[in-house]
Amino acid sequence: MALQKVPYSPFFYCVHVMFMLHLVVASDSLSPGQSIKDGERLVSSGQSFELGFFSPENSKYKYLGVWYKLSPEKVVWVANRNNPLTDSNCVLTFSDERNLVVLNRSKSIIWSSNSSRVLRNPVARLFDSGNLVVSENTSSHSGACSWQSFDYPTDILLAGMRLGWSLKTGFEWSLTSWKSTDDPSSGDYTFGINVNGLPQLEVRKRGSTKTFRAGPWNGLRFMGIPAIETTLLRPLFVYNDTDVHYEFDNSVDDIITMLTLNQSGLLELLLSKKENSRWDVMASFPRDPCDNYGQCGANGVCKSNKDPRCQCLQGFVPKSQEEWQLFNSTSGCIRKAQLNCSQEPGFLKISMLNLPDLIDFRVNKNMSLEECKVECLKKCSCTAYANSDVRGGGSGCLMWFGNLVDLREFEQDNYVQNIYIKLSASELDSIQSPVNKKILVTVASVISGLLIAGVALSIMWKSIMKRRGSQRQKEDIDLPLYDFSTIAVATGHFSQTNMIGAGGFGSVYKGNLSMGQEIAVKRLSKGSRQGLEEFMNEVLLIAKLQHRNLVELLGCCIEGEERMLIYEYMPNKSLDYFIFDDDRSFLLAWKSRFDIVLGIARGLLYLHQDSKLQVIHRDLKTSNILLDVDLNPKISDFGLARIFGGNEREARTKRIIGTYGYMSPEYAFDGKFSVKSDVFSLGVVLLEIVSGKRNRGFCHPDHEHNLLGHAWLLWSAGRTLELLHESLCDSFIASQVERCIHVGLLCVQKLPGDRPTMSSVIFMLANEEAILPKPKQPGFYMERVPSSTEASSIREDLYTRNIVTITMLEGR
Repeated sequence: MALQKVPYSPFFYCVHVMFMLHLVVASDSLSPGQSIKDGERLVSSGQSFELGFFSPENSKYKYLGVWYKLSPEKVVWVANRNNPLTDSNCVLTFSDERNLVVLNRSKSIIWSSNSSRVLRNPVARLFDSGNLVVSENTSSHSGACSWQSFDYPTDILLAGMRLGWSLKTGFEWSLTSWKSTDDPSSGDYTFGINVNGLPQLEVRKRGSTKTFRAGPWNGLRFMGIPAIETTLLRPLFVYNDTDVHYEFDNSVDDIITMLTLNQSGLLELLLSKKENSRWDVMASFPRDPCDNYGQCGANGVCKSNKDPRCQCLQGFVPKSQEEWQLFNSTSGCIRKAQLNCSQEPGFLKISMLNLPDLIDFRVNKNMSLEECKVECLKKCSCTAYANSDVRGGGSGCLMWFGNLVDLREFEQDNYVQNIYIKLSASELDSIQSPVNKKILVTVASVISGLLIAGVALSIMWKSIMKRRGSQRQKEDIDLPLYDFSTIAVATGHFSQTNMIGAGGFGSVYKGNLSMGQEIAVKRLSKGSRQGLEEFMNEVLLIAKLQHRNLVELLGCCIEGEERMLIYEYMPNKSLDYFIFDDDRSFLLAWKSRFDIVLGIARGLLYLHQDSKLQVIHRDLKTSNILLDVDLNPKISDFGLARIFGGNEREARTKRIIGTYGYMSPEYAFDGKFSVKSDVFSLGVVLLEIVSGKRNRGFCHPDHEHNLLGHAWLLWSAGRTLELLHESLCDSFIASQVERCIHVGLLCVQKLPGDRPTMSSVIFMLANEEAILPKPKQPGFYMERVPSSTEASSIREDLYTRNIVTITMLEGR
């Protein structure tokens, strides 16, 4: 049958256009050749969610987003949150590569789904869960998925979305707050799961400062967060070798729930019925001041229903009684009686507490509680232990070393396991024996008397020190002070046979105190101002830092013109003593080197993220990595370190100090430094550990690049293992070596923003299944001109002597 030709009519044309527009607007899907413009939208099949372009209130910018249909202000996902459109000339469509893209007025791509999987016939569909999915277009709607918005959450977790990590790929799902109610760009707060050791839920400010923590996972739930008694949710936590993630489902069909992270770092669990636009708050965190991270300082317990709110653990007293009386407890608590591991210490069992933060810890999931106790007794630095899993009566071993941070008390002990605090035998007796109460009162009186006498003596001492010209340096020092005569005797009156290092500041000596303890003494040159600022910086800084991978500062000596630092002695000297010597390099097998790499990284993570002070070291290098008797690495020499305040991310200085070969480009040229400066230095150290070659002074017959450039050339050519030092040929693990070189190249990338954080570095090093991004060219990637090498070397050396602090040539 022949078709009749319908005459053209403007009316029918308009009807046709409106019909096609209706198809686009009312549909829940978008196919190649179709597009969504400003004012048009996709609507999920159940009419719950819409997708389109929107402008926040009081904002002139446009964003592609998904929002709850009956409550348009509740935007649950934003595509181009950090790359807004400046006008309404925007379109969502498919690119020629079958990626979903947002185009601006000039047809430039300002956002793309960037899927690595190419689909022949893709379709973008908005589901009634709020998930935008790009998949193969099939009649069953169940084609292969290449991308979904649920993998890239913004500030809201919906039912079916994940929060956590894929350990197999290294992919993370986390929330990031809006910058403000009018600006959906990435704000100050993030919420995710920390998978270091045992999983913990954490809210962080600006990526480093913890503001809220729930955990660790104890097999049944996250410690520190109460169970939400409701039938509206079905929570699910997956914790296995490939995945660590939390998600939830709605139990009631007509209820929508969501977890939000707002601009001030507050987590809220909201619910709404599908037929209305009102959102009710089921729960919020932090709930009270005790939920704020580290509210009562180290070894302090926050008790929300007590007055005062902050109290010390049993066996501990406020570090600063004056501050605590002013309701400032951030300085925390210290032990009443110091542990003496030669005398058998014991443990105090405490219930109804959340477990401390996992800062300096060890976990062994195969130990019993009794085995855990024995292991903690063996290690003098172990301060507490507990089961890592409460199921089946308890199993696994979790041990803490150093201070116990972020403790709070609960009124109900459901799933709150016991923790065992190590105390001296005398302190345990006083706590456990009521008969000793009178003795305690007497002892307290004596201590008070001693404190008064101590204050008087301190005043007298300060007066004497002032006459000696040392008052200003000593005022703020919170360290044991040693007499000059004591140190002189310990070092054989600073004999040459006991000198183990030297530098611009002076000399380093090995010593033995009268009780047999071995020490290393760093003596500033008498009468010289070189290094005086660095000396005071180290005294005031490192005394506040405690970590197994940081060298321990035992005390100092300030007497007359003498300035000395007293450290723990490191019998295996420094890392460069081994790796740059052709004979000694064979003594450091690959396993030891890999363990050293991880130890250095953990020490830096503590400085950047987990210590109360965010510290930038600024002089990380192989000679500043000391090795103890077990070859455990300890970062030393904090003379150039800088403390960053809460709002600081980057600083600049006109006094560029450090060591060439380890300085990042932005610091060497512009004086800018940040945590990423230390990451660059770590990358250099990592490549030096693998290659056994120094970055500065590296020479290769085929090119004039430094070690970083040489490593980059080998990696780009697929010949990574050629960087390996010959001494490691019999002990190396190829996958670990390749991963170390890859991570090293990521760390030494030219731009700070391209370099990973320390938490990412540790994750990439420790997880063989993690997929690593492709590194860009390293900093200082340039060939030196052979004819001018000598001249430039001379000029650089002169420059180094003028402004670069030269630290010890050899470790203790």
